Amino acid sequence: MTTWNLNGTMSHVLICNGSSCMRKGGEEVTQAIRDEIKKQDLDALVHTTRTRCNGRCKDACVAIVYPEGAWYKMPDEHAAREMVKGHLLKGEKVKELLIYEYGENGFSLTEENGWTKGIQKGEKKEAVR
Repeated sequence: MTTWNLNGTMSHVLICNGSSCMRKGGEEVTQAIRDEIKKQDLDALVHTTRTRCNGRCKDACVAIVYPEGAWYKMPDEHAAREMVKGHLLKGEKVKELLIYEYGENGFSLTEENGWTKGIQKGEKKEAVR
């Protein structure tokens, strides 16, 4: 296993590789993000991590950029590359792909994009039969 020295890293991208995301092109999205980071010469500044389920399965595929706390819907490789060029290279959030933003009141859903609101944390989920 590799142990990366993360000194100087400015961004961390968590790429969902849970089962729903993988069924919807998660491997291709992961590779596109990593490839575009290399292409844009951002390797020393951006670290990526494959995760398991991030809990936004209806928005699959999902990538989260920290320290900003920006949650993105990654429907395909093109969107993944646009996120890297916009957010990671230029420092501009890609609004049309943004699901959640982090602000002074915590996370807020970018509702104008029509994303699924989801179940409120602490609520009980109805039993599925």
